[in-house]
Amino acid sequence: MKPALTLQNISVHYGARHALQNVSGVFYQGSLTAVAGPNGSGKSTLLKAIAGVIAPTSGHIIFATDPRPAIAYLPQAAHVQRDFPITVAEVVLTGFYPSIGETGKIGRAQHEAAQKALHAVGLSDYAKSLIGELSGGQFQRALFARLIVQDAPIILLDEPFTAIDAETTARLIRLLLDWHKEGRTVICVLHDLLLIKKYFPDSMVLHGKCLGSGHTHKMFENKLLSFDLDMAELIPADEIDPPTHVSAHDS
Repeated sequence: MKPALTLQNISVHYGARHALQNVSGVFYQGSLTAVAGPNGSGKSTLLKAIAGVIAPTSGHIIFATDPRPAIAYLPQAAHVQRDFPITVAEVVLTGFYPSIGETGKIGRAQHEAAQKALHAVGLSDYAKSLIGELSGGQFQRALFARLIVQDAPIILLDEPFTAIDAETTARLIRLLLDWHKEGRTVICVLHDLLLIKKYFPDSMVLHGKCLGSGHTHKMFENKLLSFDLDMAELIPADEIDPPTHVSAHDS
């Protein structure tokens, strides 16, 4: 397995607050990794740094290719504006902007790809609907359709299954598994440890620092992933001694 990206002592500070401190790790090409940790542990910050939305205060993110490969990034739904007067199809078509630019021409091939993506997420009949008319689950499906047309080798997802119904979650999980089979590198921030245990081969646990990473079943065995994980919110990050870091496919 070859690294898709490597974190070298990544720190991110927001003023006096240290969101991440000296986080290192490897995400291998084709891996499917969950990033877990209590609220405020730096999970979203990590994805933003990898996506290039924010710059690390210190440290380096090294990608397997130069220039950096295309990255498809889905922020938390709460951070996505839904009152803009735009149709579902138009949202999906924005997924082509990284490759053609905002002034680039959207042609027949792009429209056909958008329709195919909407079919994949079960929204073929909603292409002309305004996004404000969609339920929370339908809107998340539309955002996944936009990810599909981006066709990126690295996909970052921040809490993609929050506040959506079980049917939508199952459909979107199947998409993640398909991306994994295709050899894409998928990194997903999650709180649901049942989903992590069932579907994600690799995991990383953050609490300002990296508490550990590796095979998910070993993370559960070593109690780095546990169903009282949010109790870590009661412990200041600088009082936790992280175990020796292991990369996602170390044995």
